[in-house]
Amino acid sequence: MQTDNLLKQVSFIKEIDKLKYIQRKTKLFNSDRHENDAEHSWHLAMMTIVLAEHSDKPIDVLKVLKMVLIHDIVEIDAGDTFIYDSTKSHTNTEEELIAAKRIFGLLPSEQAEELIAIWEEFEEGSTDEAKFSKSMDRFEPLLQNTSDHGGTWTEFNVPYQKVYEKKKAIKNGSSVIWNYAENLLNESVDKGILIKKTN
Repeated sequence: MQTDNLLKQVSFIKEIDKLKYIQRKTKLFNSDRHENDAEHSWHLAMMTIVLAEHSDKPIDVLKVLKMVLIHDIVEIDAGDTFIYDSTKSHTNTEEELIAAKRIFGLLPSEQAEELIAIWEEFEEGSTDEAKFSKSMDRFEPLLQNTSDHGGTWTEFNVPYQKVYEKKKAIKNGSSVIWNYAENLLNESVDKGILIKKTN
């Protein structure tokens, strides 16, 4: 006999399939195809497994994996806000919290509470796991844009200073990865795919 928990869990699993339809502004490596949120989350999970040794602090890798896999699920309801969007705040946490409670609320209460708490921890960004998760979240699109000759930076005329300001969050989780990322940003300026504005 099917348990009530199983029915709720299957309902959640069906609902999060919608994440595959949420298109991001960034494109796949060396490609013209836009990445979707599910692909993004999968890539961050793989990056976490591969790059965890570079975290500045010891981290619970399973918790980080949960964070990167669920952090964008709220975009099923709230939509994706482009990180360099100057007309809408990227921190629309209230709208996203409502989405988190609805979507994770499909699960049995214990699981729902755990995932909402993990999502909130990621959003707050103060624990070592959240810092490393956010490092991964900032690092992946940087790699995409450098592989795509500027990608969204070029497409939306995003200047170096704005990119640097957003990407420096990488440093909070990993100084090693930040050093690599900062060099990539500087190389992008040298190649002319990222422009420094002069006053």
